[in-house]
Amino acid sequence: MARVDPALAAARAAVRAELGDLARSGRLTPGDLVLVACSGGADSLALAAAAALEAPRVGRSVRSPGFAVRVGAVVVDHGMQPGSAAVAATAAARARGLGLDPVLVRSVRVDAGPGSTGPEGAARSARYAALDDVAREAGAVAVLLGHTQDDQAESVLLGLARGSGARSLAGMPRRRGRYRRPFLGLRRAQTEAVCAAVGVDFWTDPTNLLPVDGVDGVDGVAGADAPARTRVRAAVVPVLEDALGPGVVESLARTADQLRADADALDALAADLLSAATVPPAASEMVLDVGPLAEAHAALRRRALRSAALAVGCPPGATTARHVDALDALVVSWRGQGTVHLPGDARALRACGRLYLRPAEPHPAGAAHPPAPTPPLEE
Repeated sequence: MARVDPALAAARAAVRAELGDLARSGRLTPGDLVLVACSGGADSLALAAAAALEAPRVGRSVRSPGFAVRVGAVVVDHGMQPGSAAVAATAAARARGLGLDPVLVRSVRVDAGPGSTGPEGAARSARYAALDDVAREAGAVAVLLGHTQDDQAESVLLGLARGSGARSLAGMPRRRGRYRRPFLGLRRAQTEAVCAAVGVDFWTDPTNLLPVDGVDGVDGVAGADAPARTRVRAAVVPVLEDALGPGVVESLARTADQLRADADALDALAADLLSAATVPPAASEMVLDVGPLAEAHAALRRRALRSAALAVGCPPGATTARHVDALDALVVSWRGQGTVHLPGDARALRACGRLYLRPAEPHPAGAAHPPAPTPPLEE
């Protein structure tokens, strides 16, 4: 009897669980399409391989033969590195070689200019927009993402470094809308082992590598200028494992799971508070009654205020604790202070016991964007 590779078995079990959950919920039926977001790296190709193997037997058990679904792939070319089109084409060819069909390649434009969330954030936004478009066009039931336990641990560490709250420390959700992350319980070494087991080569993104022996990194970029996630992956996590022993990555991922449950509960209560405090507005602004907010617990009030800021157009990545502090002061430390300037040119002010949050005013096409009267709050 042929030996079953343990990494491949773990990957298949993880994908099987996600497809089974979709089937039990009634969202996935025979012949439906599931897409894999495929960069050509080890994580996404391992996911593609496992999905291709599990697609013919969704819901299979001793009582049921299961049913077959279709599995395709989406390759997004961000165009941010020389030769990215060739990398995307190779990733698509490897996905087809694993049996995925259709395999679609989308090129995107990444706007990392002033006002963006930086190159990484801008690339992420462009990627998910492309995935959403392809999923809608193809009629896909779900999109599988190849993030691993290592990615989750890195997210927690990045959140800690930013001084973020529980929601950020909760990392990436296993399931959100059409997106599923089956591999959050697998290590990156396992996905590389899966690729070896199925005989597929994978691409290593050079931006994920720090320079070695004093040699500059990609395109002459030194290690200090590498993306924050790359520095955490290559420098911080190994130090933690050396100092604290093995199991650090698993512990950080477990912390994210625990915090996510807490954050979900608090967010639900904060949504109820925001609904209770909202006054029907006369225009596009959001109007809040200060009374219910002032009486609420700070943890709920601050979450509600952040949600209100996002509702009037403040970018989530740019809306920091300092912005929330300023909004909170309008509620509980009112001294007649003036307008609070928020990301995205939104504004907030208090008058007559009510808090007014106003979105940015539209400007004529081609007109220069006027500066804020006072500098915006920074993280």
